[in-house]
Amino acid sequence: MNFVEIRCMAGIYIHIPFCKQACHYCDFHFSTSMKYKDEMINALLLEIELRRNYLKDEAIDTIYFGGGTPSIIPTKDLDAILKKIHQYFEVSSSVEVTLEANPDDLNKEFIKSIYQQGVNRLSIGIQSFINRDLEWMNRAHHANEAIDCIRRAQDIGIENISIDLIYGTPGLSDSEWRDNIHKALDLAVPHISSYALTVETKTALGNWVEKGKIKPMDEEQSASQFEMLMEELLSNGFEHYEISNFAKPGFHSKHNSSYWEGKTYLGIGPSAHSFDKTSRQWNINNNHKYIDEIVRGNLPMQMEVLKLNDRFNEYLMVGFRTAKGISIEYIANEFGSGVLDLLEKSIAEFTIKDWVKFENGYYKTTSAGKLMSDKIAAELFIVDNIE
Repeated sequence: MNFVEIRCMAGIYIHIPFCKQACHYCDFHFSTSMKYKDEMINALLLEIELRRNYLKDEAIDTIYFGGGTPSIIPTKDLDAILKKIHQYFEVSSSVEVTLEANPDDLNKEFIKSIYQQGVNRLSIGIQSFINRDLEWMNRAHHANEAIDCIRRAQDIGIENISIDLIYGTPGLSDSEWRDNIHKALDLAVPHISSYALTVETKTALGNWVEKGKIKPMDEEQSASQFEMLMEELLSNGFEHYEISNFAKPGFHSKHNSSYWEGKTYLGIGPSAHSFDKTSRQWNINNNHKYIDEIVRGNLPMQMEVLKLNDRFNEYLMVGFRTAKGISIEYIANEFGSGVLDLLEKSIAEFTIKDWVKFENGYYKTTSAGKLMSDKIAAELFIVDNIE
């Protein structure tokens, strides 16, 4: 494999659009049929070749297998994709290679194989350590499998492990949520991504809420459990570096951080997005059409060229979600002093409310403001194009 020792700035995301079964809350692009798995893997390999010039001379700092459920495919297919990336791109010797996985896929042989192939970070979709909640979500694993797979990965040598946890689910008491957090802490995982349960249209959950079978999510419950999450993790040495992400020092997700920092990335696979700092592209979210077009040598994607105000608004939306915040120097350099003046006038109301503070050249949300980060950004958006 071709490693290089240079400053790397780009990432590659690979979308594996297969799952064993559909979680009731999920609206990501996937199929529960593996009938065309081999054709899909071949198409992914072809797209890597077709888009070999997208990142120009930038080397690869992160590779991320997302989905769907990447751990559902054989390790030989993951290996083939990694080798194809190394064939057509320069890859840093310190590259972070993340695989999203479900606990029921992470047997000893699977973990050993991917570790030998270069996967050095796991993002495990645990969601809960309570079997009742896992059944309600329609997850394929049970709580003991979640615990066992973490210990198994650690024993094999993968220390960089992230787990997902969901709060705000119906019937989840505060004491049960606290127990979930403590189980994660007891397992010594260095990264936790945690999200409030949200109702998305075209999901089983969305359908149940629309038909009145279950009540809408309780926003007060979610806010209370989020505050509990912050309190517990911060007191146990975690850094709250993005609204939904907590990590021990040295274990921030390099790949996700590159999104938040506006770095270039290439998305491979159906529904995958790419960004070259001036435009976004996204592939069609239909497996059959994606395969057909790629085999013909076509890129089945759409593109949006970002206007200056779009870039500014995105910077605010993402920046206020991170611990770093938004830089007044960056805004002045990228968008002009007039935009900075406008921002500083508009943001005053949020500093008065103690939702935003100014520190070392950055505006960032306070503890109270973290619950309002999206609202704050939206209120500061510039609708008209910046001249």
